[in-house]
Amino acid sequence: MAPKGRKRKAQLPEVKTETPDDREKVGAVYGRNADAVSEVLRHAFTDLTVEINPEKPRRNSFEVSLLKEDGSKVELWSGIKKGPPRKLKFPEPDRVVEMLKGSLE
Repeated sequence: MAPKGRKRKAQLPEVKTETPDDREKVGAVYGRNADAVSEVLRHAFTDLTVEINPEKPRRNSFEVSLLKEDGSKVELWSGIKKGPPRKLKFPEPDRVVEMLKGSLE
């Protein structure tokens, strides 16, 4: 009689855990660009109130909008259809100031 073989235990698949740093890096890019744009806008227009969206933005989007006193909304920048590379999804802060000046006139 042939010797009995032993059953080998199946190898468990590696579980890849996502560290908080990985998740924060994605939001950090948007936050960093939002801070840069808001800072330039605050310096260019001292009487302007700048608000950054506190919630997580839509996926692959970076948008800058102007809310007028009458309640209308003017989109100054949308990076949704721009890129790759990812760098193209974010505006230069000086361009946003120029676009805002144009829409206020």
